[in-house]
Amino acid sequence: MPTIDAQVHCYERNHPGRPWVAVLAGPPEVTADDMIKAMDAVGVDGALLVSVYTMYRWDESYAVGVQKAHPGRFGVIKPVNANDPKVADTIAAWAAMDGTVAIRIMMTPEVSTDAADPGINRVLAAAAKHDLPVNLLARDRLEQVAELAKRNPNTQIVIDHLGLEQPFAPPAPPNPWHELPKVLACAAQKNVAIKITGACTLSHEKFPFKDIWDPLGRIFDAYGLDRCMWGTDWTRAVGVLTYKEGVDSFRVTDRLSDSDRATLMGGSLQKIYGWSPKKG
Repeated sequence: MPTIDAQVHCYERNHPGRPWVAVLAGPPEVTADDMIKAMDAVGVDGALLVSVYTMYRWDESYAVGVQKAHPGRFGVIKPVNANDPKVADTIAAWAAMDGTVAIRIMMTPEVSTDAADPGINRVLAAAAKHDLPVNLLARDRLEQVAELAKRNPNTQIVIDHLGLEQPFAPPAPPNPWHELPKVLACAAQKNVAIKITGACTLSHEKFPFKDIWDPLGRIFDAYGLDRCMWGTDWTRAVGVLTYKEGVDSFRVTDRLSDSDRATLMGGSLQKIYGWSPKKG
């Protein structure tokens, strides 16, 4: 079973030709070669490359260029604007491109908190039409996620980053799992999966971050491992741990069997996103 990281980022240095909107925590740039070198060093076969909203907003061109240069290593995910009346056309064009695996809604204050909002539901309906999962960055809005899933049962929804606020630098919040009951409640909707991305940043301990496993175990029990996908959220997590630590912490734990590990670190992702890496 290949090892697949459910979320990584690549971006170039800020320059006038493709200026950043804002600055994301991390190195000045992370090229495709940088990301592939990090993956190869620890035996990660492929990754889902999420176009960086903080820097590029709706412009996915850099991530697309990386994917086209390395189609066997990266699938690519694009943020879409739920307030754009023509977003369905954007999604249709995205679905027609090689290497695309999903879209993403950033649930920022500009996006309605109403589960009946026509813009959000337009995105979810269009995604279902094109068989594209929808990733939701939805911390503090998990009740809305559950209701959206009920309203759109044919849409595969994926909760980003455990549905929890995660730090960009240590220490972790005093009670990083305080919204865990809301995360678990979303599992009742069978069209909701969850990315176990950035989990190590919630630890109050050093590698191998043993204090994350009790709450993660509750998530695994609620969703089933076939709806859970490991990932690092690299390079957002660079201020907290190394890429190797983000990978190895899930390999060395005795809380996962070999078959559990294979499902969590690649198997479930292949089924949910319909994508697999191809080396060579």
